[in-house]
Amino acid sequence: MKRVFDFILSILVIIIFSPIIILISILVRLKLGSPILFKQERPGLNGKPFLIYKFRTMTNEKDNSGKLLPEHLRLTGFGTFLRKFSLDELPQLINVIKGEISLVGPRPLRMDYLPLYTPLQARRHEVKPGITGWAQIKGRNSISWEERFELDVWYVDNKSFLLDLKILFMTMKKVIQTEGINHEGQIMPNFTGSKIKQSSNASE
Repeated sequence: MKRVFDFILSILVIIIFSPIIILISILVRLKLGSPILFKQERPGLNGKPFLIYKFRTMTNEKDNSGKLLPEHLRLTGFGTFLRKFSLDELPQLINVIKGEISLVGPRPLRMDYLPLYTPLQARRHEVKPGITGWAQIKGRNSISWEERFELDVWYVDNKSFLLDLKILFMTMKKVIQTEGINHEGQIMPNFTGSKIKQSSNASE
């Protein structure tokens, strides 16, 4: 039922938002250049990698040595606007249609985070990742990594169709109100491992 619901709703959203998707594509091309989409390998169900799609929000500016500048220096005002209203995530509906992610589930993070999780935190991969999730409606970027992972695992243990509907409704409300998002466009700091795990490794 969840898969059928994801597929049908994703198709409908793409159709309804197609003018906005086309407009954003044109603006990204004009303001940020090519490619229009940002693609990155992310862990899916059981950690299996897949390519996630997003609209680009950053430039490809590099320093004198040819390395990309820090993310906060490459994030543009236009990119901040897209992130503020989660418009950069619209291409992930393609991932949903392909069955790689769901509309609701723990957010797919970076592949290099996998070895940093505690066994409990790693349980977030027992379900398909999602465009939005329990952690997103409980704080988005305004809560710590540890809190986000606790909320992700809670979702794994309590998932249901009615809970998914609640999360989708609350997500729309929070996006409109832009709650839990850094309005200055600052980037969420990278996850470097939980203090509990780091402390455990140091004692071994």
